[in-house]
Amino acid sequence: MERDFSIVVWGASGFTGKLTAEYLLGRYGVASEFKWAIAGRNRAKLEAVRADIARTTGVNADDLPILVGDGQDESFLAGLAQKTEVVCTAVGPYAVYGSELVAACAAAGTDYCDLTGEVQWMARMIAEHDAVARSSGARIVFTCGFDCIPADIGAFFMNEEMKRRHGASCRQIKYRVANFSGGASGGTIASMIQMMEEVSADRSVLDVMQAPYALNPLGQQKGPDGPEPRSPSWDADFNQWVAPFMMGSIDTKVVRRSNALLGHAYGADLRYDEGVLCGAGPSGFAKAFGAAAGASLVMGAMSIGPFRRFAAGRLPQPGQGPSREAREAGFFDIQLLGFHPSDSSKNVSARIYGDRDPGYGSTSKMLGESAVCLARDERTSEGGCLTPASAMGAALLARLSANAGVTFDCDDA
Repeated sequence: MERDFSIVVWGASGFTGKLTAEYLLGRYGVASEFKWAIAGRNRAKLEAVRADIARTTGVNADDLPILVGDGQDESFLAGLAQKTEVVCTAVGPYAVYGSELVAACAAAGTDYCDLTGEVQWMARMIAEHDAVARSSGARIVFTCGFDCIPADIGAFFMNEEMKRRHGASCRQIKYRVANFSGGASGGTIASMIQMMEEVSADRSVLDVMQAPYALNPLGQQKGPDGPEPRSPSWDADFNQWVAPFMMGSIDTKVVRRSNALLGHAYGADLRYDEGVLCGAGPSGFAKAFGAAAGASLVMGAMSIGPFRRFAAGRLPQPGQGPSREAREAGFFDIQLLGFHPSDSSKNVSARIYGDRDPGYGSTSKMLGESAVCLARDERTSEGGCLTPASAMGAALLARLSANAGVTFDCDDA
């Protein structure tokens, strides 16, 4: 069926949605390579966004279409999904604002990408819409930002390198955050608060969030990995103390789902874990211990309803974010180690580097390129509730390195 648009950016008047629209306009123009539109609830705000991104990019956006409607109106969302090949959404928390849009895209055979890191919501969407999406051919792709593209595409990259060099899959992959500059986004904070609200109302939600294979297909929810660590540990492979990574409880589940959806291409017994490198010696231990204790303290406090509601109004809100200067000064630097199944001399080490702050600058580019990849690149996956690696794999890897300032390089390359 012919569609009016290749991509619709839903929530373009929000902070990250606007950055995503700005990125698409600056790199691809309005309709020179494909036709796309911005969409949201308020026409005046969308018109202001269109004018602003035209000024910042120097690209005339007068012909960029605007679509206006209510994100809770199922008939509007059904019509929106039928107009476009891909819906690219930055409207979260997704457990509050995203379910109807996923349902509309799954029913219409429309590809979809978002920025969620809400494990409990993804599990619900998989249960409710995976079969419909497989039938319609819709590729519903969650976690297309810093949750969780560096981890998910990084694991894909490591396994491809191990196969290319040695004809084997990785036995284990370690993902270690070496350094980054940039804070948590208002959307990420809102999603965390939403998850804690759901846990308070239903303790079974906590079971989903803590289960290592919670996002795997039914019948494949067991494996060698255990729950995420809460304490610092010494990593002899990196000769540093390691603290738990705040996004590890999300990233790891996405990587494991990718492996399952790819037919266990990384190996049925793959082990995968994440952490933050804190240095060696007493200072490294102190840093790792402080990070782990701080994270536990925050999560404990956020589990208390009155404190959570008090903090919610004082933390960065969805739609708020850093200045352009801060975004452009930000970065992230991640080290990966892939273990050969039998010969440690054939282990593969690599680095992922992002040239903008992870929460906004890099995330908006990753989301934009995910949408373009779904809309324009050769299809290599069937429909269903997917992950970046299982839906786009090598094509997205190439786009990120070529266009989005996110590079994947082996240390000995």
